[in-house]
Amino acid sequence: MFIHSVIHSLCVSPAVKECVQNLSQEDDKEKLVSSLWGAERCLRVLESAFLCLPVLPLQVTVQNPENQGYLIAYKDSQLIMSSARGLRYCVDMIQRYSREVNSSLCSSGTALPHSSFSNVGKAVEDCMRAVIGVQLNLTHDNEWGSTKTGEQDQLIITALNCVLRVPRYIPQEQRFDIRVLGLGLLINLVEYSAKNRHSLVDMEFNTTSPECSQGEAGGDETQTPEPVPASTEIENGAEPPTAAPSEGAEEKTKDSSSGALAALVQFFLERERAAILAEAQTDDLISEAPKPQDQSGEWQETSGEIQWVATETNDSENDKEKDTKKEEEEEELDLNKALQHAGKHMEDSIVASYTALLLGCLCQGSQVNVIHVRGNLPKGDFSIMTEMLKKFLNFMNLTCAFGTTGHKSISRVIDYLEHC
Repeated sequence: MFIHSVIHSLCVSPAVKECVQNLSQEDDKEKLVSSLWGAERCLRVLESAFLCLPVLPLQVTVQNPENQGYLIAYKDSQLIMSSARGLRYCVDMIQRYSREVNSSLCSSGTALPHSSFSNVGKAVEDCMRAVIGVQLNLTHDNEWGSTKTGEQDQLIITALNCVLRVPRYIPQEQRFDIRVLGLGLLINLVEYSAKNRHSLVDMEFNTTSPECSQGEAGGDETQTPEPVPASTEIENGAEPPTAAPSEGAEEKTKDSSSGALAALVQFFLERERAAILAEAQTDDLISEAPKPQDQSGEWQETSGEIQWVATETNDSENDKEKDTKKEEEEEELDLNKALQHAGKHMEDSIVASYTALLLGCLCQGSQVNVIHVRGNLPKGDFSIMTEMLKKFLNFMNLTCAFGTTGHKSISRVIDYLEHC
């Protein structure tokens, strides 16, 4: 009862319900930031005090299922409703207060209307991650929590946007986190809920908009999205108003919009290619042979033999020290580059694996989805997905205890895709 009392005090405090309600009032920026920070702090307490959220969302383990059930049911699922509404606000606001877009535009002499409020952008990013963290715990291995969360207005499309669109509006070093969190939430939502699977599959999603398209492998670093007007909400996939379409334009517009399945397959292929590219670059840096030292000198005839004699200079010792120092600096630079590429490869591999797992969950029990996904894969072959999942499963076996629900989910999807 003590724990329930603490949960009760947290759930009814302004840090969740009232703070989320205040997110719609953006005129007072100080109050907005205070509301964001208040909601984040409370959500972090809930996440750390009663639920366990390791680095990888697939490994989420609820310490006490009773607490999980209590949080889901509390006051007719008040926490689920508040967190869903808060996530929608955060995803919408990240466009207008994006630190990434502002920094890019400011360098070109332009800026977003809210560019002076960078602290708001930081608070939005932190709150968004905290909201998804709690939602991951509420939906983990729980059909009731997954279905109830998926029923919230625009929650599923908002989670999908966290994977495909939101990363364009946040700093590069945080994009991996938000993608993995979003994918983990989508996996939880669809794994045990047929209703959520149908909702996601039936969803229209524009894969050609600038903020959605990731470009070629590794294209995250090369393009910053154009700012979206404040009146345009990212979660509903709406585009800015345009002139009336000419003859035939309507048909072209329809062709450019496709379902979430096609968008996710495209995203998987992009991350898979990026992982291969990063791995190849890492291998090249590691296997690159050291450059031979440049020794100046000349061929001389000595005792009837021709020998190479290095030219002696007064500064030879100083030159050697400089050369040694330069070589050490170059080796350190090469090592840093190799580590960066290795980290990029690992991130892209994990994101691709999560996406493959999500697609596998959507395919299970639906031959229509199997045909749709297969039709968007190279040569219609699932092996590109199963190979990625097998590598990820081996990685999990090395880094965490075997037999968790994450292992079982991956193994089940691999087996299904290999025999469907």
